Amino acid sequence: MKNSFKELKLEELVAKREELRKKYFDLRFQMVIGHVENPLQKRTIRRQIARLNTLICQRERVAHDGAGAKA
Repeated sequence: MKNSFKELKLEELVAKREELRKKYFDLRFQMVIGHVENPLQKRTIRRQIARLNTLICQRERVAHDGAGAKA
């Protein structure tokens, strides 16, 4: 899963992050109700969101630095 994120474009990373945020939000409600099959899924999703945030920030920084060098 980690390596597959590195292959995605910036727009795809942002879309995947939003998808995981919605999934995490729904999972939190399910945990309150008590209908969760795998409680460790919450941690996994949270870490995937963090990985995506890191990759998005890195890509934006590279794009910003690259644009600044050309000017």
